[in-house]
Amino acid sequence: MSLSREILATYRGPGAVVARLLSQGPREDRALVLVMAACALFFVAQMPALARQAHMQEIELNPLLGGALLAWLVIAPLLFYLLAFVAQIVAKLFGGKGSGYGARLALFWALLAASPLVLLNGLVAGFMGAGPQLTLVGLIWFAVFLWFWLSGMRAAQKAPAA
Repeated sequence: MSLSREILATYRGPGAVVARLLSQGPREDRALVLVMAACALFFVAQMPALARQAHMQEIELNPLLGGALLAWLVIAPLLFYLLAFVAQIVAKLFGGKGSGYGARLALFWALLAASPLVLLNGLVAGFMGAGPQLTLVGLIWFAVFLWFWLSGMRAAQKAPAA
């Protein structure tokens, strides 16, 4: 299935999509592409807010974009790998039978599948700025992300460790 169809299917049943991705076998290159694509979309989502900040504070936009690019494409993927490692340890403590790859895939897929809401959040931040609208969209994004991640982790922990 194409990436966009898998993302749409995730909004109907996130656990089933992660189980389907896991059934294709462990491929660390796929996990890396997922987290890098999600981080690239997170960077793009920040652009409107950074442009607004540069305009309102009358500062140069390029350093803001450079810092965000470094943060999202170098530092964030490393932190997401660490978060997946910690999530796998916690899952093992609660009797999970899945692999570290399954934990990584569940987290990285949740980030990528929830990215349309991150893009919406970025647009709201850029056009409206801080306020109840931005808070509401951010809460919706976070709730959807947690739903995707926890459903994916549940599916990944049912699978035998590879």
